[in-house]
Amino acid sequence: MRFASFEHDGRATWGVAMDDGYRQVPADLAGECPDLRSAIATGRLAEIGTATTTRGEVRRAADVRLLPVIPDPGKLICVGLNYKTHVAETKRADSEYPSLFLRFNDTLAAHGEVVPRPAFSDRFDWEGELAFVIGKGGRHIPKSKAFEHIAGYTCFNDISVRDWQRHTHQFTPGKNFPGTGPLGPVLVTADEVPDVTKLDLQTRVNGQVMQHASVGDLIFDIPTLIEYISRFTPLAPGDVIATGTPGGVGDRRDPPLYMKDGDTVEIEITGLGVLRNTVARAD
Repeated sequence: MRFASFEHDGRATWGVAMDDGYRQVPADLAGECPDLRSAIATGRLAEIGTATTTRGEVRRAADVRLLPVIPDPGKLICVGLNYKTHVAETKRADSEYPSLFLRFNDTLAAHGEVVPRPAFSDRFDWEGELAFVIGKGGRHIPKSKAFEHIAGYTCFNDISVRDWQRHTHQFTPGKNFPGTGPLGPVLVTADEVPDVTKLDLQTRVNGQVMQHASVGDLIFDIPTLIEYISRFTPLAPGDVIATGTPGGVGDRRDPPLYMKDGDTVEIEITGLGVLRNTVARAD
């Protein structure tokens, strides 16, 4: 099943994504689970989704404003340097453990939303990634049980302001400009992704392919990430983990290539849809 978060008539809600629009969660169920994160936390996502497909009001795509598919994750954890092609282009050494950093919730953006490029930087770079959403919380989760803790998968663009990312050895500033982390357009439940390693990821800028890789090429696979992360912090339903970007980022091209105002960037992952955004200079 596919879920989306959106605004209708100025009110935030959520529902089931269809080919030509959305079915909004019925009012009685929305009262119990007002957002996608709360439905995941109650363990009732499939139940509410089934009810919504039959009782939910149909909303045309033109009549809603999409939100980040999980607008308010309790944790938004990103993995860096997790494809050999990206490690190679950065000329960094291999690491024994995953490289992790955090994003703030206000960095998230929705499919179709204009992404603001800070006026004082022109080193605005794409990073297409697979993200997954925790469905069942836990601590010290073994790799053998990891997939039992996943609610579903979505696309993520970990857009980076490269000069600010490199002011020091800490990534935080360059990864946390508001509205620079598009997430969506939908959450595809884990039961519809029988083998996540078979998914292909592609990043396009103005239609030109910039990144192309298989999720199976991750250095630290999803079970390893869940086991490692859950050792130092408890994971909770609705937490989002972005798995890293493959080689092909603009900053490491010769010459470097960055997104400009008016550019369109698309992240497409097999079966998860296309996450599309345009770039515009921020005031």
